[in-house]
Amino acid sequence: MNQEKKPVVSDVGAWAMNVVSSVGIIMVNKELMSSNGYAFCFATTLTGFHFAVTALVGWISSATGYSVSKHVPLWELLWFSIVANASITSMNLSLMLNSVGFYQISKLSMIPVVCLMEWILNSKRYSSKVIAAVIVVAFGVGICTVTDVEINVKGFLCACVAVFCTSLQQITIGSFQKKYNIGSFELLSKTAPIQAASLLVFGPFLDYYLNGRSIISYIYSLGAVIFLVLSCSLAVFCNMSQYLCIGRFSATSFQVLGHMKTVCVLVLGWILFDSALTFKNIMGMMLAILGMVIYSWAVEADKKAVKMPVFRSSDISDGEDVKLLKQKGSKGLADSDLENSQMKS
Repeated sequence: MNQEKKPVVSDVGAWAMNVVSSVGIIMVNKELMSSNGYAFCFATTLTGFHFAVTALVGWISSATGYSVSKHVPLWELLWFSIVANASITSMNLSLMLNSVGFYQISKLSMIPVVCLMEWILNSKRYSSKVIAAVIVVAFGVGICTVTDVEINVKGFLCACVAVFCTSLQQITIGSFQKKYNIGSFELLSKTAPIQAASLLVFGPFLDYYLNGRSIISYIYSLGAVIFLVLSCSLAVFCNMSQYLCIGRFSATSFQVLGHMKTVCVLVLGWILFDSALTFKNIMGMMLAILGMVIYSWAVEADKKAVKMPVFRSSDISDGEDVKLLKQKGSKGLADSDLENSQMKS
């Protein structure tokens, strides 16, 4: 019983760490980057700081023997880092070029895109219950978040690249962990230095293009430095838990249950930043939570269905033969004769 409970507890812990760290970093970054806060409007460079601190933690962990480094081909790490950085860059561009409503729709579209890509790449199939739950979650979150929808060509292309690269990144994380039998933190420790180096080199130029301000001219106050350190610290847990969750569950589950973070952000924004919370938002959140519950139930039901034994007709006929032999043995056939007859057959 205890061995059965351990994976459940660790799964819940991994998911809780992802939700808490993700929601926490959004709240911290909102204060750090908003004009009413510390106006640190360098999102791509900030992500480079996040991965730099994550790489440092990974190096310390490996140097102290806490984690064991396993071999992953360098070209695969470079390929993954390019996809991951393209995901971050295109997301920032999509947010800049598109309306908030279309940006939220593009994020919702990741669920069907992940499902389609897992079906194509991993031959994964989904039951009607799981598909229905995914639709309910997407519909609920859509009611919560989608407001105005404006589309332009550049924004649409950036959104398409963002959805594709983010979906591919999340699927690749799970594939690498299975392919190379590597833990989530060990894989993160290998990819973080490459992502940090590339983002810190190209990030300032991209940020200058996005908002017309140079990070060199930014004046660091004590409060800004504290929030930067807090943001980087939360990023370590956020990155670690993302790899951990995708390794334990799947990219689809990560996307579906990940919308719980959207609900938490809306609620905390209402509590901490006096954001508007309308009846439409509340109904959407309730529908999204209902969809997540249905999704969890559907996934468990599918797992139980797979574990159920399938009896073949040959097994049934063999069982009937043994039963007839036993009945015959009870009428006078010796046990030794029964055993010999089974051996001959």
